[in-house]
This record gives sequence, structure tokens and C-alpha cells, in this order.
Amino acid sequence: MLAHSHSAMSSSAAPDTDTLALRIWDYMHMGHELQPSDVILVLGSNDLRVAEHGAELYLRGLAPRILFSGNVGRLTEGQFQHPEAEAFAEVARSMDVPEEAILIEPRSTNTGENIAFSRELLAGKGIDPEKLIVVQKPYMERRAYATFMNFWPGKDIRISSPPISFADYPNALLPKDLIITIMVGDLQRIRAYPEKGFQIPQEIPDEVWAAYEELVARGFTGHLIAN
Repeated sequence: MLAHSHSAMSSSAAPDTDTLALRIWDYMHMGHELQPSDVILVLGSNDLRVAEHGAELYLRGLAPRILFSGNVGRLTEGQFQHPEAEAFAEVARSMDVPEEAILIEPRSTNTGENIAFSRELLAGKGIDPEKLIVVQKPYMERRAYATFMNFWPGKDIRISSPPISFADYPNALLPKDLIITIMVGDLQRIRAYPEKGFQIPQEIPDEVWAAYEELVARGFTGHLIAN
């Protein structure tokens, strides 16, 4: 398997933490080219920049509808007074996205539910999109893709995120150490979740898994799942 020992990176020339994190950050980007689609599906979180990016894609004319999905997750508890989807929709309205174009799915609490409940909401309105743009944070693109393809196969999906670099992404709500911790946990899930039925399998390059192992050794373990 993709196994590199911690000792392989423990020399004096071991990469700094930012270099290791950037390997995972770059891997998490899907690099999809966007195309006109039937629906823009924006996955809720504590990062309103994701809502802004989804609204910008709508305003560029990439889809006739924009669907915001999300209740309250671990990172937004106490931050928003109502579901993430509602907070994101408010951002879209403030950017002049018309009310009739906005759909809201306010129940989901994880990525699998984002997909399943959004699919259910659209079906209830007689909408069966062939092409979708899924919007997520930059370092969660691959997770969104792998989960979507598992729970709603057969669609032409393109993943998009705010075009912000790793160096520029951290802010007061998402400090760099938290972003690295989340990425490390998500990479572990990309490896572990296919056998649990949560995601499709994704190949993880050796150097990316080696970065994961080194970051775990450096203490970025707060988002890991128990084996």
C-alpha cells in the first residue's frame, strides 16, 4: 500500500509543515473546467466565501438554479443563528441572485446527506439534472467529488471552489492549523471511506500519503477517525 515511514522524512532536510500541507491541498483540488450546467449545488460550511463563489458562478450564467445545502455542522454550531443553507442563501441574495433561482436544503449535517437530500429536493420539484457544478471549500473538493459520485452516480459534475491560494486562505474562522488538521482528516477518509460505502475510491499518490503521515506525526490529529 501507499506506505512511507515517518523515519523517511525525519532527517534534517524534512519539509516544513506548509510544504507538506500544500501537497495535500494541491491533491484535494480536482482542477475541473466548468461548463454550463443545470444546477449549482453549494455545500454549506462555516465559510461564507463558498457562498460568494457559488453566487458568482450563478451570476456568470453557468446554471439557472442555485441550491444551498446544509444544516448546522460541527464547525458552524454557535456561529450561525440558522442553517448553513439559509446563511449562504442570504449571501446570494445580497449579491442580487434572484429569489426564484434559489433552492434551500436545510437538513443535511454531512456531505453524504448534502447529496442525498439535495437529490431528493430536486426530484420533488421534478428536476433531474444531467450536469451539476458542486461548490465546496478548496481543500474539500476531492471529498465532495468522491462523495457525490458515490451517492449520485451517472451525472456530469464539475467541482469548484473559491480561487484562493493555501497561503491566503486562512482567516480568523479558519486558522491555518485548523485547515491542515481538517485536510489530514479528510485524506484519511478518502482512503478509509470507500470500503464503508461513503465515497468512491481515489488513488492517493505516495508523496501525498507520506505528507499525511508526517503531519500526523507532527500532531495534526484532531480530525482523524478511529481505525
